[in-house]
Amino acid sequence: MNSIPQNLTLIQQKINHYETHYNRQPGTVKLLAVSKKQPIEKIKQALAAGQVSFGENYLQEALTKITTLADEKIDWHFIGPIQSNKTKKIAENFSWVHSVNNIEIAKRLNDQRPSHLPPLNICLQINISGEHTKSGTTPENALFLAKQCALLPNLTLRGLMAIPEPKIILTEQRAQLHPLKLLYDLICANGLNIDTLSMGMSDDMEAAIAEGATMVRIGTAIFGQRI
Repeated sequence: MNSIPQNLTLIQQKINHYETHYNRQPGTVKLLAVSKKQPIEKIKQALAAGQVSFGENYLQEALTKITTLADEKIDWHFIGPIQSNKTKKIAENFSWVHSVNNIEIAKRLNDQRPSHLPPLNICLQINISGEHTKSGTTPENALFLAKQCALLPNLTLRGLMAIPEPKIILTEQRAQLHPLKLLYDLICANGLNIDTLSMGMSDDMEAAIAEGATMVRIGTAIFGQRI
């Protein structure tokens, strides 16, 4: 079993390789370490190795970690489903939210973002596979929602996020991620200044980078099994 610093190095090497292989600009794909259900000690190990961006799915668990690690310079990303009664704490404690899927949630985050903090970076979650069990707005609604969110002064619309249906074969993975890149390009073409395509996890990272991901979300390949 590799150590967390070794895992981070290996994953970064893979990212660099895929960037080169798929003619991506070097350094354009960022690594988000998904630390949900991982102990604080493991986060500290990743921090010591230079990782600064961490993703959390569960608010109460995340708040404990944020409080415990308050003295550390950490870029906290909320990547789980958002309930209306959780928006205030999310708006107060995170730098990024990847899972905005309707204008009501976006407005709550906007209204509850403290005035002393910079605008909250958000991605719109797209249900790219059309799965009933997945959160996210439809691809057909994405441009309209993006235009609405771009008007909210305490939010900065950064891009799109998706969690596609698991596939094993690279070509199938690419085929279902490709529509998200087309949607990203469509939103850019409509004058919205977005720069983030959050897609790709441990099993489909190569496909995601091939299809234009700018941020990959990696958990167990860094930290090992969740507690």
